[in-house]
Amino acid sequence: MENPTEKRKIVLSAIQPTGTPTFGNYLGALKNWKSMSEDYDCLFAVADLHSLTVRPEPQDLRRRTQEMYAILLALGLDPEKNIIFIQSHVHQHSELAWILNCSTQFGEASRMTQFKDKSEKHPENVNVGLFAYPILMAADILLYQADYVPIGADQKQHLEITRDIAERFNTIYGNTFKIPEPFIGKIGACVMSLQDPLHKMSKSDPNPKSYISILDDDNVIVKKIKSAVTDSEAKVRFGEGKDGINNLMSIYSCCTGLSYDQIEKDFDGKGYGDFKVAVADAVVEELKPFKEEYGRLINDKAYLKECAEKGAQKAGRLAERTLSKVQKKTGLFQL
Repeated sequence: MENPTEKRKIVLSAIQPTGTPTFGNYLGALKNWKSMSEDYDCLFAVADLHSLTVRPEPQDLRRRTQEMYAILLALGLDPEKNIIFIQSHVHQHSELAWILNCSTQFGEASRMTQFKDKSEKHPENVNVGLFAYPILMAADILLYQADYVPIGADQKQHLEITRDIAERFNTIYGNTFKIPEPFIGKIGACVMSLQDPLHKMSKSDPNPKSYISILDDDNVIVKKIKSAVTDSEAKVRFGEGKDGINNLMSIYSCCTGLSYDQIEKDFDGKGYGDFKVAVADAVVEELKPFKEEYGRLINDKAYLKECAEKGAQKAGRLAERTLSKVQKKTGLFQL
């Protein structure tokens, strides 16, 4: 039985405002954030500072940041029970990042594979911010003394360097930072591309038919699923060499709660056309409450601003505790 006096663990989740999340992001992570917030003290951040590495258009960044903040609230995350904020509203992130830059070795930062990958993709804009991205991410996490951080496979290396930085700082200056662990919660579905089911669904895919945005119009969702790649067997069953159907069955199972065996029974003797219609209807129904709430929130700019201000104040109070401790330990003269 849970001890009511036991302090709850802290989880930090951050998401960049670089575009609307896909249905794959929703099933794989976002859908589980609400239940996660019931068991942990959660902070949810819109990581707009990280987005500056790709030099976005200023008006686009402002709009997308506000939209992403509304998306977090529309997921059902309660701003009274959770701290939901925008990263750039809490100045301690940038301040701690500089101090941590001075506790990070050039060699370990240069080994980050994401920096190498993005440098190759965008050779015209290999900026210092892109190089120091993992150190800012470390500041995001360590500021709040987070116990856990939900991460994807592509962020595993960044959490490792965060732990290395924290351990080095603690060794030099004394116990200051909690060493964060990866969050292992409910595992969401790994949703694959609708056009190339051997690869994950991604909003950066040049083919818009390959992914579903969580804000796509219902008719667009139906069209995309109807055009999804399948196979020539025309039998709804989960199996080897049936990557397209396997993917659609996985999506349908997540939306309806039905097992693969039950899905196979329900569609025995029916073709892929019938199954795709059912999958499309299930996805539309799954997203309906979220989209309705998002539509309400995005049109209430005053409420969004009020929530963002309160979230920044709450986050700032926690962040200042850690930053003050770090400044004192590193010898910075404090007023």
